Amino acid sequence: MYNFFLNAGIKEENLVPCYFFHGEELFLAYQFVDELKETLISPDIQDYNVEKFNLEDHSWMQIIDSARTLPFFLSPWRIIIVEAFKGKNENLTSSEEKVLKDYFSSPPSKTLIIIIFSGKLRKASSLLKLFSSFPASLICAKEIKPLKERALFAWMDRKLSSQGKQFSLEAKKRLEELGGNNLGRVNNELEKLITFVGEKRIIDVDDVNQVSGWVKTYFEWEIADSLEKADFEKGLRVLTNLFREGTKPEFILGLMVKFFRDIFLAKLWLKEKDMDRKKIFKELRPHIHEKYGNFYKTKSREFFFLVERFSLRDLKYVLGELEKIDLNIKKSSLDPQILLERFLFGYCRLRKEESVTWREKG
Repeated sequence: MYNFFLNAGIKEENLVPCYFFHGEELFLAYQFVDELKETLISPDIQDYNVEKFNLEDHSWMQIIDSARTLPFFLSPWRIIIVEAFKGKNENLTSSEEKVLKDYFSSPPSKTLIIIIFSGKLRKASSLLKLFSSFPASLICAKEIKPLKERALFAWMDRKLSSQGKQFSLEAKKRLEELGGNNLGRVNNELEKLITFVGEKRIIDVDDVNQVSGWVKTYFEWEIADSLEKADFEKGLRVLTNLFREGTKPEFILGLMVKFFRDIFLAKLWLKEKDMDRKKIFKELRPHIHEKYGNFYKTKSREFFFLVERFSLRDLKYVLGELEKIDLNIKKSSLDPQILLERFLFGYCRLRKEESVTWREKG
């Protein structure tokens, strides 16, 4: 499998024991992890042979001990993901440096450690100094910077090519204009475009305007507003209009998933204390600018009201229900419009019942 970031195919003989990614655009790092998992480890045993740690809750000693321990289910490969954030994670103690140096002096065969550091590291950081000091045969250390212009367009082309699609130059420019160079956001738009065009091979600027521009943004806004206010009648009208226009059910479902996923991400970012509310709202609602005054304040207040109201468990449950709908749309003969209307009705009803959670009624 070809990996865009490493500019090479993922082949067992080309892998090194550790990858150390740091910077401001971590989408490519997580994409690399997903491709490693898909290439090296069977889905049936990924829960046992792919482990995730973060340096807020685990020490380097615990992580290295785990890396040296054989997994419960044997597999040719094992992947250990280590997440780190700006602050105390930037530096190592002398004992931590010794543990890491000892480990990489003779790393276990076919065990990969993927370190993903969120944010720009200072050159004086002992963490950066240590991992940059190892030879390339042991550790691949890379700073991930946001892709711009040609690099961004090339990434779009490769993404679409893997799905048998092509992008016109005007379409690429328009998508960059709408989504910026945030790869997570651009990737989401590409996924929606691939679904939207169906069998059509070349995606043009009109497709982008329909899916990512204000034509569809209006309906996304309307769906988000009905979910935000738990307004079943309004949501039903929007669904009816979208189906009447021939909009694909997968696209409508994607709008609903995005609404709850944004709340989920906001809760995680607040919990990690890596971003404040202003930055989070800008990231998730880029089309609502501060210059809009009271409108901006109202929308921000309404959004974070829901962020505080929903628990992470409830959000996982809601997203799980939407995943079930997605499977039914793809694999059953059930009417997609009815499935989405039922979900909307159940969601709005439970939102009106202040003391009832999704899990209790589900």
